[in-house]
Order: sequence, then structure tokens, then C-alpha cells
Amino acid sequence: MEGDVMRFQLKIWRQKGTNQPGNFVDYPIENISSDMSFLEMLDVLNQDLIKKNQEPVEFDHDCREGICGSCALMINGNAHGPDRGTATCQLHMRRFKDGQRIVIEPWRAKPFPILKDLSTDRRAFDRIMAAGGFVSINTGNAIEANAQLVGKDTAESAMDSAQCIGCGACVAACKNASAMLFVGAKVTHLALLPQGQPERHRRVAEMVKTMDAEGFGACSNTGSCEAACPKEIRLSNIAMLNRELAKSDLSSGL
Repeated sequence: MEGDVMRFQLKIWRQKGTNQPGNFVDYPIENISSDMSFLEMLDVLNQDLIKKNQEPVEFDHDCREGICGSCALMINGNAHGPDRGTATCQLHMRRFKDGQRIVIEPWRAKPFPILKDLSTDRRAFDRIMAAGGFVSINTGNAIEANAQLVGKDTAESAMDSAQCIGCGACVAACKNASAMLFVGAKVTHLALLPQGQPERHRRVAEMVKTMDAEGFGACSNTGSCEAACPKEIRLSNIAMLNRELAKSDLSSGL
């Protein structure tokens, strides 16, 4: 085993289902390499639980490369853990102290109901995207790159917003469970590009309407969403969202 060998005191939220009560359960764990990722450490825990004929801890994951955003965990009160700009799957155990107590919880937000243990239902984001986070114009085959010019600064700003992986850390970190950073990033990305112009005003109106219907709260203006975001999406996306919504209201005569 490479790296230093460590031990931890894990305090993990266990809950059998959405409408069932849950509670924290303590799990001591040993022989953890400091080079392991956080999810690899949970894998070791689950292997030990299975050997003891105990039910393993349910948690979400997929790519384990910080790309998909599935690895949504609250670790010691921090969305995705203590490292800034890092998803849970890219967090390593050397970031913690040997013998440290680690509290692991699911996202705590009404629009993200707990399915089981650390796994939450984040399909509310999918419904927001379905409401307008797309372009429906017929783009056809790929055109020559210089046929439709996009300024360098505009292209970079659009790509900065497009980095959002929809993990929900912004919602989990916000005291009002606001999704405005997520929605702002999606709206900004398409509003800056030529392909997003035909549906620009309808898009923001429908996405915000769906966001509100899903039960997400208003922006708290504390910046906790930006601090928790593994892709470091900027608060300026929320300002852009508000401007786009105002323009949409004016265009519709509201």
C-alpha cells in the first residue's frame, strides 16, 4: 500500500428511504492509504461492511474524475469537502489528519430528497434544463470554424459558465437552497453564443419558472455557492441571470 497508513472515525448519515427517519452511525476505519481518494476510502468501508454481513453505505458516483458531479457529499459541513475547486471524487485522504473524525452527509435541500443514505434525487436540475437549457435550431452539419465569428473574450466567458457540472453543491451550501448559480451558469453560457439567441428570452423565463416551481430558494448573496462549486463558477453568472430575466420581462411586456 503506497502512502502513509491512516485511520479515521467516520460519522455517516444512514437512511433507508425518502420518507423514513435517518440517523448518524459511527464507523471506525483503519489501514487507509493517504493516497486514496475519498470515494476509494468509502469503497474500503463498504467492503468491510459486506464481509460483516452488514448493509453497505449507499452513495452516488460515476466518472471519479471530477467531471460528472455525481459524487455529491457534505463532508464536515463542506460541500465536496475542504478543498476549493475539487469534487469529492478528487479529494484525497491526505487532506485529513490521522485519527480525524469525519462527518459525511447527503445534500440537505428540499428539492433534493434523500433516496437512501448519502444518495439524493437531483432530477430537479434535469427538469430545469428540460425547460429551456438547450437550443432547438437546426444546426445541421458542422460549419467552417471561421464562418460565424465569436470574440475570444465572449467565447472564454461562455466556456467558463459551461464548466458547470450540475452537482448541486451550490444548493447544498446555500442557506436558502438556491439554484441560481446553476441556472445562471446555464443561461449565461447560451446567452453569450450566437446559437442561443433565438430562444434567449423564452429560455430564461421558463428555466426560472421551473426553478421556483421545484422549490429552490432565493439567492442569499453570501457567496457560499461560489465557494463550494468544484468548478468555481463565478457569482457574476447570477447577475447575468437577473439581467436576462429583466430583459425577458421587458420583451414580453411584463
